[in-house]
Amino acid sequence: MSAISSAAAAPARPSMLGGLLRLLRVWGDALATYWVRREAIKTLRQLDDRALRDIGLSRCQIETAVTGDFDLELLRIR
Repeated sequence: MSAISSAAAAPARPSMLGGLLRLLRVWGDALATYWVRREAIKTLRQLDDRALRDIGLSRCQIETAVTGDFDLELLRIR
């Protein structure tokens, strides 16, 4: 008959500190992404309409293009 130690049978629980650190990292990443996107939008809004047209955007598409929701297939000229 073999003995099983209680340490081996204990369920693994994530530590609260580890979970808190992951949450803080996720929030920090989200905040950094927000700041970068806001800065990109600000920069694109400073361009004139001709410069925007040269890169394939109109003024009303700036935020959509920066967030990545821009569908190039819809704009392709056939």
